[in-house]
Amino acid sequence: MRRVIAIILAVGMLAAHPHVAQRAAAQEMQPDADAGPNGIPCARIESLLFHVHAHLAIYVDGEPLEIPYGIGIGEPLEVIQTSEGGPYVSRGSCFSWLHTHTPDGIIHIEAPIPRSFTLGDFFAVWGEPLSAWEVGAVEGPVTAYLDGELVSGDPFDVPLWDKMVIQLNVGADSPPPQPYTFPSRYD
Repeated sequence: MRRVIAIILAVGMLAAHPHVAQRAAAQEMQPDADAGPNGIPCARIESLLFHVHAHLAIYVDGEPLEIPYGIGIGEPLEVIQTSEGGPYVSRGSCFSWLHTHTPDGIIHIEAPIPRSFTLGDFFAVWGEPLSAWEVGAVEGPVTAYLDGELVSGDPFDVPLWDKMVIQLNVGADSPPPQPYTFPSRYD
């Protein structure tokens, strides 16, 4: 109830005091322990105040593993076929601040406030484990690359920044870091 009243007040103040209203709304959307995995909520609409994208590729013993569409988007999903020939999740019951619309490995990072996110946050939203020895259901040594450079430490802590290209090799450390070019629609 408190959240609803605060949002109503924030909307009401928008015309007279847009900065105050925006700050109040952002404070109401701050993550908390009950908001979802790693304090990341699943809201009814996508918030585009903070909007960036990262790319994730996973290889298991050199073979690519598809990143599913619909991670972080609540059921039921509305999936359409795009002109590129692939599925795209256009709607769901809610959208996490970290989600995927397509199975191409692009992670959409959309939040009402600027915030640092990690690959571990994305895997928490996905509901899959991530460590130096495990990626989802696959176990084995994990080698992480960020923009083609070897990452030391836990892959859980790899940052999700705009246009970052992340590659996880599980088992055999192959293939070498693969380049990725974001489609022009992400410029």
